[in-house]
Amino acid sequence: MDERRSFSAEELALAKSVDLTAVAASLGYTVKKIGRYHTLKEMDSIRIYNRTNWFRWSREHEKGNNGGSQIDFLRVFAGMEVKEAVFWLLDFSGYRRDGDWEKKSASVYVERKEEKKKKFVLPPPARNNEHLYSYLTGDRSISSHIVDYFVSCGLIYEEKRHHNIVFKGNDVQGKTRFASMRGVSDREGKAFKCDVEGNDKNHGFNIWYGDSDEVMVFEAAIDLMSYMEIRGDYETNKLALGMLSDAPLVTFLEEHPKVRKISFCLDNDRPGRKAAEALMEKYFCLGYEVEDCPPPKPFKDYNQWLQEAKKCLTDITPKREMAR
Repeated sequence: MDERRSFSAEELALAKSVDLTAVAASLGYTVKKIGRYHTLKEMDSIRIYNRTNWFRWSREHEKGNNGGSQIDFLRVFAGMEVKEAVFWLLDFSGYRRDGDWEKKSASVYVERKEEKKKKFVLPPPARNNEHLYSYLTGDRSISSHIVDYFVSCGLIYEEKRHHNIVFKGNDVQGKTRFASMRGVSDREGKAFKCDVEGNDKNHGFNIWYGDSDEVMVFEAAIDLMSYMEIRGDYETNKLALGMLSDAPLVTFLEEHPKVRKISFCLDNDRPGRKAAEALMEKYFCLGYEVEDCPPPKPFKDYNQWLQEAKKCLTDITPKREMAR
């Protein structure tokens, strides 16, 4: 590598010890701290860990442009070559190196988001939750007592206009920061899903218990509810990301510092397995105890497991009755 022939080990170590948040700020980015990492206001898919390395949680960017060290940050976001980036970092740290190095200003393209965020307003509720119960207990095979539990906790309700189910994501004070909607009539196998406008995606659908030091992490709220029925677990904290980004988990851990173990109950498909592997590695490095808890194969998710289990019970019951 050119950088190894041009620089000593000490110089490379110094370049890679520079505070990456300070580097980003000097390039014109707005740095924000969220829990144990930093992000950028202009690119909220960026995560800066330990102030020395970064990762971009976006599938549109190819390997080599989605994370790395301070050197990679300058290469991707300031258009520098590797050698130039090392020189820049050494100069930024106050180090003076022999040679004809002339500091150059970084040419940076900052992705600006000009859209004004819309006000977050929950959809008005329907007179009752008739369609909600029909869909969750019928199409999704979730028992009525589990549905009762989440309705009574104020975490789900049926909205008035289209009778969609609203899943609420509350912060530690109980204030709703996030909400998503799910239709109750799937057409040609396709479901209506959307987030309520203006919501904060740093929060997710969750239920927590003060004595628990563990959180079970799911992709979807319905899988979370299905797990509760399968395991009868009313003691462990649970969180649905609503996606494969860990932003809601970062917020949950910040709000609940007692949590020391994270169990990832993500789907059995390829994206779910890939995300589980990456997240387990990340949070293990951050000092958490981690565990991979997908549903058993061949089930894609916890709700499919629940539906198939209840279908088997239904098929067996008539035979037993006949034997009597």
